Amino acid sequence: MREKMKDRVVELYQGATPRAHRFRYWLLGFDIVAILFVVVTSFTAYGPWVQGLDLLFGTVILADLAARLWIAPRRWRFLCYPTTLADLVSAASFFAPLAGEGFAFLRILRTLRLLHMFQTKDRLRADFRFFRDNEQLLVAATNLGVFIFVMSGFVFATQHRGSADIGNYADALYFTVTALTTTGFGDITLSGTGGRMISVAIMICGVTLFLRLAQVLFRPSKVRVTCQTCGLFLHDADAVHCKHCGNTINIKTDGQV
Repeated sequence: MREKMKDRVVELYQGATPRAHRFRYWLLGFDIVAILFVVVTSFTAYGPWVQGLDLLFGTVILADLAARLWIAPRRWRFLCYPTTLADLVSAASFFAPLAGEGFAFLRILRTLRLLHMFQTKDRLRADFRFFRDNEQLLVAATNLGVFIFVMSGFVFATQHRGSADIGNYADALYFTVTALTTTGFGDITLSGTGGRMISVAIMICGVTLFLRLAQVLFRPSKVRVTCQTCGLFLHDADAVHCKHCGNTINIKTDGQV
């Protein structure tokens, strides 16, 4: 019975059945709802209904972690994954909000991990033509969005008690975007050495991700042309031969690679 149940869990997380695809879509939906919940509740007082939903979200996260740990081939290695540690911190923030509500935004890292899973990406390609045609752009935009959400949450969690300028998550998001774009209006600043280091990290990492998004938008590093021999469908824009099998490929180009 135990092995049969484990096989079902493996099938849900790693399988290619319709039920497995629905389950992973459900996980993506849950992550989006959790993110929206944290954003909305950052503007409200912490009441009984928020506490109840906190416990519900935390329980689902822990159940998900327990299931993935159960089927992991190397459990100690799984526990050391950055996404696993982020989920643990996120679950702790839902169960113990006094530790910092902003750290719940680490939950968005789970969405990034799901989007990068081969099974999920393969299903999205099959189900949505828009994703299939704009995969690089969507992944780059997601990377940038994840960074903005996580850093805004980090700014909110570390600054909202000691800074009058960071009163809610919107203030933290506003500061993160102005720092990332190096606009720097100056109406919201982070005090102390720690605050300055956070600003530096936002500017350096954020600009890098923003430039990557711009590159994908205006000059994609990969083009989608299916090799007729091996099936590889992503190639360098100036490729003449498939790097996997060596077969000649014909990529339409304007000659300005």
